[in-house]
Amino acid sequence: MKAAVYDAPGVPAVLEYVDMPDPVCGPRDVLISVEAISVEGGDLINRRSTEHRSRWIVGYAAAGTIVAVGENVQHRTVGEKVAAFNMQGSHAELWAVPETRTWLVPDGLSMAEAAILPISFGTAYHCVITKGQLRAAETVLIHAAAGGVGLAAVQLARQTGAKVIAVASGNERQARLRALGASYLIDRHNQDVVEEVQRLTGGKGADLVIDPVGSTLQSSLMALAPEGCLVFVGNAGGGGLAVDLWQPMQNNQTLHGVFMGALFERRAVHETVDILLRAAAERRLEVVIDRTFSLKDAASAHEHAERAKPLGRVVMKV
Repeated sequence: MKAAVYDAPGVPAVLEYVDMPDPVCGPRDVLISVEAISVEGGDLINRRSTEHRSRWIVGYAAAGTIVAVGENVQHRTVGEKVAAFNMQGSHAELWAVPETRTWLVPDGLSMAEAAILPISFGTAYHCVITKGQLRAAETVLIHAAAGGVGLAAVQLARQTGAKVIAVASGNERQARLRALGASYLIDRHNQDVVEEVQRLTGGKGADLVIDPVGSTLQSSLMALAPEGCLVFVGNAGGGGLAVDLWQPMQNNQTLHGVFMGALFERRAVHETVDILLRAAAERRLEVVIDRTFSLKDAASAHEHAERAKPLGRVVMKV
């Protein structure tokens, strides 16, 4: 099979498009003929900074058709279209994944949309609803709102009836976010996020803050209402995650860290992704694709995802 691999971490150009041995389908795995790959933030971080053995195939998320199943697989069959998540290996023509980390793709949903949805929307749901417990009378601040998780969080927050404050720069990105349900927009390049949140909430602060950036954690706490909840998910901004915890203790605030990983195999989380896939297929949720590349151009896809500040996810087709 063909795959995008790297020998040593670094800039996008370390990715090479090469021949690799076909993956082995284990007894509880399904083997997927990959059709679409979602370039995730974690893929970029791994490629930049994580040492692996040579010719490492990066990638968390893809969708395609099952071409083989392991002997102990019970709920998947050859020929089914699935979206899948795993900790590596999606940047390839074939991908062996545990069946418990796959979801059937409903009619009406493209394979590119299906590849994106489990991580972006599954993570956003866990942040906004499961951990954040957002309610209609509340206000949520969403950092990096034009990213995959941010766009999903805006839509899910809107559906609760809450007021949504989205942080994003650029007129086009802000207009798209407003159309998806953002009540207010903050451009962090031209406005002070904390001051704007305080102004928009009459000095109270946001009841919930969703922070996928990491480097903004201290300002997230400053924008949070007393007894509010901060959910931090990922570290897209790079650097350390140190914060002063004196203020959240005094204000009785709650901090939740979210790393989905094995959580996707929990029944409730897995079933939630099934529901979200159907909602997207019925156009009750919008999966936003910024740009599509070919797998052979994986280095260019990573470069665009890393440098161009895309609106939504970058996808690779096989």
